[in-house]
Amino acid sequence: MMRIIKWLIILVTILVLIVAGLVLSKDSIARAAAEQQIRAQTGMDVKIEKFSVGLLSPVVTIQNLKLYNTPEFGGAPFLNVRELHIEFDRAALVERRLKITLLRLDLAELTLVRNGTGATNFQSIASLGASRKPHQTNAIEFAGIDVANISVGRVRSLDLKSPQKNREWNANLRDQVFQNIKTPGDAGGVLVLLWARSGGSW
Repeated sequence: MMRIIKWLIILVTILVLIVAGLVLSKDSIARAAAEQQIRAQTGMDVKIEKFSVGLLSPVVTIQNLKLYNTPEFGGAPFLNVRELHIEFDRAALVERRLKITLLRLDLAELTLVRNGTGATNFQSIASLGASRKPHQTNAIEFAGIDVANISVGRVRSLDLKSPQKNREWNANLRDQVFQNIKTPGDAGGVLVLLWARSGGSW
């Protein structure tokens, strides 16, 4: 379970940095540009039903985002996000600091896949993040989240080599609110609480 939490922290960090990069891009209001950016950052295929950036307010909303595993991990959906809504501090972003005042994440489904060699899709994403140089992520500093509202639906674990080890859990968590998330350690604590509130089954 702690390993899943570690990779979830990496995943959330990458998603936040992607959103920050889109906000700083002059083309970020275009859905096609958003999909292209995510493909470039993750190497995964992506489909977004709706992507919008507030022109007069510091708000980014992504609805019905589906991120697909690469062929080596079966190509099935990896992440299904009903909504990722971020309200941020514009003044802080000008200073290249991402200060989120409100994060609303509705995660419908998350799938952990282990391929035939024993590698996982989370490890693959983590290696991408580790190999990316500072200038490639625009050197944006994470400055915390004031309020996070998180919903989690289904969590799946697939083993392509040993399908009998496949597992599925229904977390069924809605509108779990957390405040003053300032560090990756705080984010890890949030994930532990989510795990505990779901009954500790995944």
